[in-house]
Amino acid sequence: MNAPRTQGLLSVDEALARLLEGAAPVGDVETVATLDAAGRVLAAPQVSAVDVPPLDNTSMDGYAVRAADCASGSARLRVAQRIAAGAVGQPLAPGTAARVFTGAPIPPGADAVVMQEATAIDGEFVVVKHAPRTGEWIRRAGEDIRRGARILEAGVRLSPQAAGLAASVGLATLPVFRRLRVAVFFTGNELVMPGEPLPQGAIYNSNRFTLTGLLRSLGCEITDLGIVPDRLDATRAALREAAAGNDLVVTSGGMSVGEEDHVKPAVEAEGRLDLWKIAVKPGKPLAFGSLGRGDGSSARFIGLPGNPVSSFVTFLVFVRPFILRCQGVAAVAPRAYTLPAHFDWPKPDARREFLRARLDAEGGLELFPNQGSGVLTSTVWGDGLVDNPPKQAIARGDRVRFLPFSELLS
Repeated sequence: MNAPRTQGLLSVDEALARLLEGAAPVGDVETVATLDAAGRVLAAPQVSAVDVPPLDNTSMDGYAVRAADCASGSARLRVAQRIAAGAVGQPLAPGTAARVFTGAPIPPGADAVVMQEATAIDGEFVVVKHAPRTGEWIRRAGEDIRRGARILEAGVRLSPQAAGLAASVGLATLPVFRRLRVAVFFTGNELVMPGEPLPQGAIYNSNRFTLTGLLRSLGCEITDLGIVPDRLDATRAALREAAAGNDLVVTSGGMSVGEEDHVKPAVEAEGRLDLWKIAVKPGKPLAFGSLGRGDGSSARFIGLPGNPVSSFVTFLVFVRPFILRCQGVAAVAPRAYTLPAHFDWPKPDARREFLRARLDAEGGLELFPNQGSGVLTSTVWGDGLVDNPPKQAIARGDRVRFLPFSELLS
């Protein structure tokens, strides 16, 4: 979705493209236990050395039989053996049955399983009240995974089920990229921490909790430098400390052009600022650049606005894909869905808007009534963001692009 420049501002797509161009994936690879791999980014494709399942097995509790012995629909067979999961049976003689339990290997000679609900016990015999088809209730060897099949690609962030898939083919360890090291701090003399007295004119620092939680959910290794005073020297010192041992520095607040907004000049003094005004609502003041280190290397820098919703939205739209790309993730764009608007938005902004919305009982989207950049309740109330192009009015019934938080928060 390409948007024109608005009053000299970068469009969202232009800004995101520049961010991703500057996202250098970490090259360090480490081996971790598969049990601890969920949330990490796979550094190399993985291939199965085994068939899954390794043997034909039963998907039901019941009796393994020869289908030909049960063609009458009322066969009476001697129960010759009992096979539990993890055991191996003997060849099945004609005219006999094997008691089997879910996951148990199919004994040689058997070619069907009759579920126990279609049988009756008569002493050492079982009465099979069903004529099974060949292959009935049998899971074939390699039905899920064939030996030599590639099961996981490099550049994917491992979900719990992906770790389970790796374990299912016997992979005890996995190669993953190291965690991205991110330092974060927050500027504003008005900020205090929950639990502290709230002086007149002060506010609690919600952004610290939101942003560190978002970074943690992305698997980052976090250095939290807390609240930094609104002074140029303090801001420069915090930037130097943050850059020293981290790949990325993220700040919140101080990105406007007021006398107490020191992050922009501090970054320019300690490194380079590439862009800092974007045609997005909420969140116009957003910065991207780099910070020099004493050894001549540099850390990347992203400065977010201080308003809570602006900070939250710009993190999801810009910082999340940047971090994922730096971690080695190949596909960083969230999946979007086209859904009907059950609201009117008659006065759109000239900037691209991200509106807090949620699904209603009819499968459409309703809008939070107050879209202000300080209304943090809207982010808890909502299920995601309506991605609205610049100057695009929305009428009830229009189809809109919806980004669920389930896609943006992982």
